Amino acid sequence: MHKGPAILVTGGLGFIGSHTCVELLNAGYNIIVIDNLLNSKEIVKERIRGITGKDFVWYNVDLLDYASVDRVFQNHQFAAVIHFAALKAVGESVAKPLLYYEHNLASSLNVLKAMQVHGCRRFVFSSSATVYGIPEKVPLVETDTVGFLGDIGTRAGAKSTATNPYGVTKVFNERILEDLAQDTDWDIISLRYFNPAGAHPSGCIGEDPNGIPNNLVPFLLKGHSLAVDSMLASKERVGGYRVYNLGTGQGYSVLEMIQAMEKASGKKLPIEMSKRRPGDIAECYADASRAKMDLNFEARRSLDEMMADSWRFTEGKCTYTSE
Repeated sequence: MHKGPAILVTGGLGFIGSHTCVELLNAGYNIIVIDNLLNSKEIVKERIRGITGKDFVWYNVDLLDYASVDRVFQNHQFAAVIHFAALKAVGESVAKPLLYYEHNLASSLNVLKAMQVHGCRRFVFSSSATVYGIPEKVPLVETDTVGFLGDIGTRAGAKSTATNPYGVTKVFNERILEDLAQDTDWDIISLRYFNPAGAHPSGCIGEDPNGIPNNLVPFLLKGHSLAVDSMLASKERVGGYRVYNLGTGQGYSVLEMIQAMEKASGKKLPIEMSKRRPGDIAECYADASRAKMDLNFEARRSLDEMMADSWRFTEGKCTYTSE
């Protein structure tokens, strides 16, 4: 174990979580991971170690069990928490809304409660572009409308900007965090992803869910380690609530992505035209200039590079490297 501030990463063995763990370890942070393997695999732990050459502590803990979460906080003093753990399939959320509301809201509340009890006040939330719903214009900026249209409880027909229960859970989470950050002891950042895709250049970690994948391809973003850097760099606590879009700033069609995967794999892919999944929208991409200005974030890889990384992972060509 190496020295440095301890960062708790929930869902740290999942797709985005595992890449963030690599970034944090390479940046010199000491990380603690909570992941119950609901949608991840234990082998990812060894692959993160192989890529970075650094060790970390992992807890197989269900975030719905507050007592277990509290014990982790009793064992460690955290400088910040990055919260990835959540169910994330749009189509499944339409079919199983109660499951998504339970997991994605209760898990966040348990983590935040433990943070409050144990005096940790820096929180980075893994949000989503789904909070914007059907955009009136693109690219989307952080000041675009997010939340509920109408007065909930007094006006019939109040609707969320999000078009599916998964997105609504992110809207609810963001509202909770915005309210919590009224106490300026809290420093909270929400990062809204725009279709993460790709895999680590080593081919060792990528999108590998338990069950059928729900993404076209599982874009690696360094936003989380930069958000933590931003929180810890200042000697004086910034406080409050900040929101950032993370994306390339360029939209790609499904056919463009298929063509890029054909180029990466050297194979002709069979194409079947069908309707969008329930809850999906036609077009959505980000203006990430605020993240560039405040966090020095910039998406680093082209579509062709992302597809090449994804294909390398799919083929199982794992070569340990810290690129």
